[in-house]
Amino acid sequence: MPAPEFVEALNEQVAHEFAASQQYVAVAVHYDTQTLPRLAAFFYAQAVEERGHAMKMVQYLMDQDAEVVIPAVAGPRNGFADLVEPIQVALEQEKVVTGQISNLAKIARDTGDYQSEQFIQWFLKEQVEEVSTMGDLLTTVKRSEANPLWVEEFLAREGMGGGDEAEAGAPPTAGGDL
Repeated sequence: MPAPEFVEALNEQVAHEFAASQQYVAVAVHYDTQTLPRLAAFFYAQAVEERGHAMKMVQYLMDQDAEVVIPAVAGPRNGFADLVEPIQVALEQEKVVTGQISNLAKIARDTGDYQSEQFIQWFLKEQVEEVSTMGDLLTTVKRSEANPLWVEEFLAREGMGGGDEAEAGAPPTAGGDL
């Protein structure tokens, strides 16, 4: 069984992941209403991915016979001033999540919970990718602020977006492919 401190912190992280999912839906809706379908699709996919992260954590807790607490989450930020602001919010959110995941790794290591430390390694790797992707997108959006269609072309060309479900080594997701 995982260390109690890890279980508590992972249940809190489930809330953070669900909140991130909701925030990405709000960002996607912002871009959808601006008729920027690729930006909207990118963030809808990110929302699904964040929900998947929460469900991977839920599955781990269930597999370890630990208590699972499905939390309430604070509402997302809605309404953005321009093309750039939602991606700045997303990048900051990913940086915060990186700190939270790093803290989970620290708790697992400090408590000698080696199974949980191994479990969280995938998320550490995932956060490097998430921060990098959002940073690249922010740079692109800033360069293209005068012509949002350039961002749409960039997303189409680079094939950005999508989930992590098929990635080798990813932890299982509660509910499978739902």
